[in-house]
Parts: sequence; structure tokens; C-alpha cells
Amino acid sequence: MPELWIKTKGGRTEARSLAGRPVTLGRAAENDLSFPDDSVLSRRHLSVETDGERWYVLDLGSKNGTLVNGEKLVGRHALSHGDAIEAGGARLVYSEGLAAAGQTVIFTPQKTEEVLGQTSVHVSLRQAMVTSGLESVLGTPATGGVSRFQVLLDAGRELAGHSPLSELFGRILDMALGAVGAERGVLLTIEGSELTMRAARGAEFRISSSVRDRVLEKRESLIVVDVSQDEALRSSATIVSGGVQSLMAVPLQTEEKVIGMLYLDSSNFVRMFRQEDLILVTLLANIAAIRIEHARLIEVAQAEKINQNELRQAAEIQTGLLPKAAPQLESWDIAGFSIPCRAVGGDYFDYVPMAGGQLGVLLGDVAGKGLPAALLLAGLQARVHVLAEQCSTADELMSKLNRGIAHAWPGNRFMTMFILALNPATGEFSYCNGGHNPPYLLRRDGTLQTLTEGGPVMGILAAAPYRSGSDMLAPGDTILIFTDGASEAENPAGEDLGEPGVLELMKASAGEEAEELIQSVYRGVQQHLAGAAASDDVTLLALRRV
Repeated sequence: MPELWIKTKGGRTEARSLAGRPVTLGRAAENDLSFPDDSVLSRRHLSVETDGERWYVLDLGSKNGTLVNGEKLVGRHALSHGDAIEAGGARLVYSEGLAAAGQTVIFTPQKTEEVLGQTSVHVSLRQAMVTSGLESVLGTPATGGVSRFQVLLDAGRELAGHSPLSELFGRILDMALGAVGAERGVLLTIEGSELTMRAARGAEFRISSSVRDRVLEKRESLIVVDVSQDEALRSSATIVSGGVQSLMAVPLQTEEKVIGMLYLDSSNFVRMFRQEDLILVTLLANIAAIRIEHARLIEVAQAEKINQNELRQAAEIQTGLLPKAAPQLESWDIAGFSIPCRAVGGDYFDYVPMAGGQLGVLLGDVAGKGLPAALLLAGLQARVHVLAEQCSTADELMSKLNRGIAHAWPGNRFMTMFILALNPATGEFSYCNGGHNPPYLLRRDGTLQTLTEGGPVMGILAAAPYRSGSDMLAPGDTILIFTDGASEAENPAGEDLGEPGVLELMKASAGEEAEELIQSVYRGVQQHLAGAAASDDVTLLALRRV
């Protein structure tokens, strides 16, 4: 399929498939390729379009013009493989297919045996997950000063969102580059029998075939601290002459298979890659691989025809699993409900007794929708009720649930979860946020808190550490917990309500009873949708001390 390889002033590179309809470029947001900060571009600068047989580039009357292969574009130009289009700070390269990747990524042959020298370190995903002192390793700062644990948290939030793959590839690559201080990088996925470039920062990557094969076939991550001193890579003159002094390559690996690789390198010998960097990027690549496979599962699910009668029965069963009523406790006002966007949903909330007379309040969101998510939730609920009575704090329950689902669920499934353990007699509570939208705690005097303490999304890393936060609810204080089906509700103009929008709806109903509060917020979500179909389940839960 024809493609455009897009390079900008910042060195960002991505591929866009051409599939029939025109692709426009300019400053305005309505363009397919929008560069609002490039003042050289016109609002609608150029269009790449087809007559059904060939692809053409057409300048749309721009003020500063368009160049094709260094020449000013006049009229319409029929594109050939390798044609370079320049407009403002953007550079597009037209490709007839995968050949363009070869111009950016070249796999160099290896003359020596596939044995890496003493300057290299390698590790498998399993070894990274069970590394002794993993919590200590993740607690140390990455290159940017943020802890490695925070880097994984950020990746988990990207994972839990709904960004298209075309955007996610670049974000994951940028996280990896920033975390270890690499200068360049490229992310590739396996499509059929070929490696396809999905995102790149830099150009002319010359990757040793022995590095590629070790990553893809042996499922090992590796770093080479000094290429010039590594006997196995020193013979690859193209790597050394390219200025690469240190490199890292890791597999994009789910539990079942390798779906691609992430390659990073640097000519800056002041910052050498270390084993801690390798562990971090290995775990980060695992998160990226699961997100990619999850997106593919969604595409398959969208194409499937599901028997409506079976779905109705599943919906009835799922409704029976959710609480029929909120707990009736003196001095407490609690309410919650869940509205699936399909017959069955992937959202879950519950109230459960915990050790020491605590009340557990849970709200979670399984990645994906429909029947597969509902089946996972049915098993989760049984696990929650068994474990809750053994736990007295939110982080203890979160850790036990995470270990259980990490071992039991398929490798491409995960969920976000928020758990609150309340002492009804005193108003004290502990909470743990597992990659979920931060709930809002609105005090009676209007003071706002967000409940963010916790850990990563559940189901990916069995040994993931979780921390709890604690506080106290005074009379008149309210907590609102919600899923991203509310904050990411999109109106016909493509605008999300956003978490600030949910907060404004909550503030507008401050002081109301819990049931009226969640109903008011849900009405606000529906008004924002303005008739557009909801794309995700919406679950709301309010807890108020009276």
C-alpha cells in the first residue's frame, strides 16, 4: 500500500498509509496532517490525492509554496517512489510500500559468530520481571530525574487510554528515549514476515543482523556499552562509522510472542546505558506490546458478528453481578451505577466487607469491551469477595488482586482499578489507585484533592509495587469516582469532556445527595455527547459523609 513518511523540524518520523481519500496538510486543525505551530504553512497548504490509479501532490494556493524534490511545485505532480515533498518545516517522502523503511533502517550482515562481547549485557523479559530488588531498581531516577517507577506509571496511563496506534508508537518511543538518555531510536513491528517501521527519531539506522536476530528469535534484550570494543559488532564498519558508541535493543513482547523490537542508540559517551536502563526499557516495551495487541483485538472484535440473544443473556447475568443497592450506613450516603455502551460492558464497581470492619469500595475498567471483558469481570468479582475479607488496607487488596489476574488472565488483558477502604465509624480511609482516572475529593469548604497514590495498571507485572494513600472524610466531604467513559465522552465535533469537565459537573452539584450527584454528572455527560453514540462504558460512584 502507498505510504507517506512524515518528518518534521523536531526530527519526528511516522508513516501514514494512503487508502483512497485525499490527505491534506496545513496549519488548521481540520487537516489530516496539522502543524499549527509552523508559521510558514498556510491554513490549507497542500493535498495528496489519487485518481484511482496514481497518487498526486497538489499545492492548494499556499502563500509560501511547496517543493517536490527541491523544485517548486506548479500544478499537480504525479508521485513516484522516493519523491520528497517539502512545505514549511514538514518533509514528506512518498513510498510505494515497505521499501521506504529500508531507506531509514538497514540491517547489516554480521561476519562473526552471533556472540556478543564483554561490553554487552542481555536479559529476558522473565528475568527483568523477577530481578532481585526490582522495587529498588524502579525507585531510582531515570535520566530525566523522574523515577523509573514513574516512567512505567506514565506508560501504563498511555496503555489504558484510547490513543490510536499511529500516535502511541511515537509516544512510547519518546518515553524510552527520555528515560535512558538515548539520542536516537526506532520502533518496528512484525507485519507478516517483514519488520515495519512505526516511529523513528533520527534516520539511517544501521542495525546489526545479529542484534536483530537475538532480540526477535531469542527474545532477549541487550545493551552494548561500547560498540567499538565489542568483538562481535566491531566488524560492522557501518555501525562504528555511523558514530554509534552505545546501543540498546529490546523485543516488543507479550507473554505469548514477540511482535517487534525497540532500538535505541547514542553517540554521547558521557551517558552510557546501564543494566537498570535495560530492565526499565524491557518492561516498557512489554507494556507497549500489550497495548498494540489490545488494539488489534479491538479491531477483530469490531469485525465479529455476535449473536444478539446471547448478548442479552450475558447482559442480564452481568447486571446481576453488580450491586443492587448501596450499603446503608449511619452518617454515610453512597450511590453508584454503570451504563455499558454495548449490551455488556467492561466496567466494574462493588462494595465489599474488609478485615477490621472496613468497607471496601471498588471501581475498575477492563481493557476492551463486550463479552470478553464481561467474562473476565465475572471471575474478578469472585476473587474480590474472597480476598477482601483477608485485607484491611487498599494497597494490600490491590497487590493480591494484581498477582491473581496477572497469572490468570490472558497476556493481552489488563485493567485499571481504584480501591478505597473506609472505616465508617471514624471517616478514616486508605486508598490505592492502579492506573485509574484520579477520583476527586471535594471538601465541604470547596477544597479539592485528587487521589493519585498507588501503582501501575493491574494484570501486567505480577510483582508490581503498590502504595496506599490515606485521609479522613469529614461531614459534608464527597468523593466522586468515575471511569474514562465519562471523561473521554466525545461530542460530534470530536471534543472530549475531559477530567476538568467532570470536575465542573461535580462542583455544580456540590452538597447534593450521592444519588442526585451521579445522576447530574451523567446528565452532563449526555449533554456533552449531544446525540453522539457513547464509545465507552460510563460508571460513576459517589461517597459522601453526612
